[in-house]
Amino acid sequence: MFPFIFEWVWDSGHYIFFGAMWYVICILTVGLTYCLVKTVKDTLAGDNDHH
Repeated sequence: MFPFIFEWVWDSGHYIFFGAMWYVICILTVGLTYCLVKTVKDTLAGDNDHH
């Protein structure tokens, strides 16, 4: 069922599921953003440190 269907009922199960889903999406987005920013920063620094 989708939220725009009239039979949709917001009960505790939906709140928990969507809350957990958005929590996980936010954690993944923050982690991915951190990796991208760190990559751009390291690339622009020009350090030729190959491990």
